[in-house]
Amino acid sequence: MSFACKVLASFLLIFFSSIKGTALTHITILGALDHDIDLNIPSFQMNDAIEHIQWNKNEMRIVQYQHGKIHDGQKETYQLFLNGTLKIKRLNRSDTGTYKVIVYDKDGKNVLEETFILRVLEKVSTPVISWNCINKTLTCEVTRGTDLKLRLYYNGRSVGEGQKVITHKWNANSNGSFTCTANNDVGEETKTAVIECPGKGLDIILILSICGGGLMFLIFVALLIVYISKRKKQLRRRSGFFVADEELEVRAHRKISEEGGRKLQPVPGSAPQNPAASQPPPPPSHRPQVPGHRPPPSGHRVQQQHKNQKQRRPLPSPGTQVHQQKGPPLPRPRVQPKFPRGATENS
Repeated sequence: MSFACKVLASFLLIFFSSIKGTALTHITILGALDHDIDLNIPSFQMNDAIEHIQWNKNEMRIVQYQHGKIHDGQKETYQLFLNGTLKIKRLNRSDTGTYKVIVYDKDGKNVLEETFILRVLEKVSTPVISWNCINKTLTCEVTRGTDLKLRLYYNGRSVGEGQKVITHKWNANSNGSFTCTANNDVGEETKTAVIECPGKGLDIILILSICGGGLMFLIFVALLIVYISKRKKQLRRRSGFFVADEELEVRAHRKISEEGGRKLQPVPGSAPQNPAASQPPPPPSHRPQVPGHRPPPSGHRVQQQHKNQKQRRPLPSPGTQVHQQKGPPLPRPRVQPKFPRGATENS
């Protein structure tokens, strides 16, 4: 082998060795979004010989330890402990990157140098299980998570896999326990649901028929109640009208009876006066005597006058009687009949 070949082989060996050593020193760290994380230096122990520790992010210094003191440039985000561990608070997506730690002793010698590659992942959310007994389908889905894996189990047996959504369809009765599991490198969530679907007898048509029948029955009952209440009101009104009419009839009959009794009594000055009766009778010595005719007695004459007064006065009409019923009747004085003087003297 020539000298040139030996030099080329030595160079390639050194190059591949350096690449292999660099690859081994890179440590991948996975962090959860909105959570804290610690970057621990492996196989490192702090001692009095250590003089300087420095952490860089993407080749920029973020925190360091020197001469026994910690210099935190960004206390809200980073915190350095005395053992060299770097704490990153409340990770966000911008914290993803390459972190490098360099350690020196009091002589300025590079004791340790380590590189970390940090990836920030979002934790998975709790799966949501929903099912439809009519279509015989079940769905499991998650809304959040980075690089997640979704698995569905039925009674402990795997029936499907996916990333965001799994839809499972069954042909026969699948009553039982379904478990949905979502996980990634920073977390895992599980949800279990027990499915109980009715048999074939209860389908959508039967359910709608039952609901429709119940609704019609409620409407019929409501209409019946309304009809009965209206009927009762009508009967009450009619009975009230009948009672009022009967009372009016009784009152009218009483008024007519009372008015008729008062009309039969003689009213002074109402009957026309007889001229012969109004004149004073002549004395007995000068009274003319008609041959063959004897004057009737005085009592008979008074009765004849009352009879004539009753015949001459007409009875009031029914309309007049009803009109006169309004208001209480006025009291009238009782008048004694006047007898002629001749009759008094004869008696």
